[in-house]
Amino acid sequence: MNNLDKSTCPFVFINAAMSADGKIATIERRQTRISGSFDFDRMDELRATSDAVMVGIGTVLSDNPSLTVKSAQRREKRRARGLDENPARVVVDSLARTPIDADIFKKGAGKRIIAVSERAPEERVEQLAGHAEIITTGKTRVELGELLIELKARGIDRLMVEGGATLNWGLISKGLVDEIYTFIGNIIIGGRTAPTLVDGEGYTNGFCRLSLISCKDLEDGVLIKWRVLYPV
Repeated sequence: MNNLDKSTCPFVFINAAMSADGKIATIERRQTRISGSFDFDRMDELRATSDAVMVGIGTVLSDNPSLTVKSAQRREKRRARGLDENPARVVVDSLARTPIDADIFKKGAGKRIIAVSERAPEERVEQLAGHAEIITTGKTRVELGELLIELKARGIDRLMVEGGATLNWGLISKGLVDEIYTFIGNIIIGGRTAPTLVDGEGYTNGFCRLSLISCKDLEDGVLIKWRVLYPV
C-alpha cells in the first residue's frame, strides 16, 4: 500500500504530547501529564474540527480514553452544523480486544468504528458489533491503507490520530500521514521500554523526512508542526 493514491484517503494528522526525551508514556505504558491547559484546549479544538479520531487498541487498553470533545460550546457548534457532537471514534483492533465497557462506548454521542482483521475471533466481533460499526480488513492485522480508503468512503475527510506509538509507525511507514503535531514538554520520563512517538520496526535507511511548518513556545514547552514529505 506504499503507492496508495492519497486522494482516496482522508487528510491524516498525528497529534501527540511527548517528554523532552521523546516519551509519550511511562515504562508501564501509562500516560502522564506532559502538557497544560492551553495544549489540552488546542487538542480539543483539533478533535472538534475533525471528522474522526483514531487510536490503537494499546491506547484503549492502557488509558481507556473517551476521545470526546470536552468543550460544550464546541459540541454545540458541531450540532449546529448537523454533525454528531463528537467525531467518529475509530479503534484499530486487529484481534477485537476492545472491552465492551470501554469509555468510548459509555461516554458521548457519535459513531464508534472498530477495525478488525480476518483473524479476530468471531464471537468477539459479534459482541463489538452491538456497540460499534465493524470494518474488517487484512488477514492477521488491520490493513491501514484499506481502512483509510473505507473511512474516506464513509465521509471521513479529516482524521486525527492520537496514537499510540505502534499505530503511528504503521501509518507513517506506509506513507499515510500528512502532518504531525508534537507538543514537547519540560519533563524527562526515561526508560528504554517507555513508548516513544513512533515505535514499530523502524527504518534502516530511506528515513521518513519532515518539513517544518511552525515552531512556537506554548506554556512550559514547545509546539512543533511538521509536514510529512516522503515515508518509505
